Amino acid sequence: MLTRWLIALVVAALMLSPPAFAAESEMFKGKTITYIVATSPGGGYDTYGRLIVRHLQKYLPGSRILVKNVPGAGNVIGANQIYSARPDGLTIGMFNTGLIYDQLVGSKALRFDLAKFSWIGKAATEARAVVIAQNSGLKSFNDLLNSKVPVKFATSGVGTASYFETRILADSIHLNVQTVNGFSGNTGEMSMLRGEIAAQVSTVDSLEQFVKNGRGYWGLAISGDDTLLQGVPKVTQYVRDERGRQLLTLLQAISELGRLTAGPPSMPANILAVHRQALFAVMKDLEFLAEAKKLSLPIDALPGEVVEAKIKAVLNQPAETITALKRASEG
Repeated sequence: MLTRWLIALVVAALMLSPPAFAAESEMFKGKTITYIVATSPGGGYDTYGRLIVRHLQKYLPGSRILVKNVPGAGNVIGANQIYSARPDGLTIGMFNTGLIYDQLVGSKALRFDLAKFSWIGKAATEARAVVIAQNSGLKSFNDLLNSKVPVKFATSGVGTASYFETRILADSIHLNVQTVNGFSGNTGEMSMLRGEIAAQVSTVDSLEQFVKNGRGYWGLAISGDDTLLQGVPKVTQYVRDERGRQLLTLLQAISELGRLTAGPPSMPANILAVHRQALFAVMKDLEFLAEAKKLSLPIDALPGEVVEAKIKAVLNQPAETITALKRASEG
């Protein structure tokens, strides 16, 4: 209830004083803004980032916005660059919120504090699910659950969101899983087609086409609303203890924070306000929404103030959850 009230309040504030916003939005006239995408070109984050940038220029008149791909270390390098940029509003960007796991377990690779980013907004909710290869020999999720031999799951690598979430799932509902690391882009799906990998934990939108093409099926819905994967078993029916519930609650909270846009810490209030209002305007733009639909990119936007509150809340985990998360991530 509190979250809905906060969202309504923020939305109302964003709609106030359009003439004042129009004047302020011209602060970037004649300037170049760099939008960092912390992944390689061609993937889901890159697609979202480039779509946002194409429409963002409309609401920051006179500006020139360039996409800069900064891949590496599971989005850490790109996020580090955004964090260390000057807080003048000329460097913003997008990275995977799986970095929340890294911060919670105290990863030494991080040179930032997620609570201190200047949060501009989010574009989507990234519902998670288990997809199982049709040629895996596993006819249902119960086959996977009852497997006497380790079932091979593809992940991007130790410390990445896919790795943490696979280990969290295995730990929470006692799956016999072998993580196979080093996959990126669609290489996991290719390995599933070759019969090398049986399953993946992934976002629903990234593997939807793989399932539609008959190459895999949804084995388990982990997060997202009840209408998303109707008829698919829900993870909640397999959780048996409080520790598992705590870990899955964390995973589900992170899945609500997809395709975020952020700037470096300490951005002046007026600059941050302009970015937030411009991005929120993009999220409501009919042309943007039509193009997103055409590209099969789900949009479930939230303004920056709400994102900031949710990020700080999800980082505030009890000691026992962090201990369990560290244990789960170790495999």
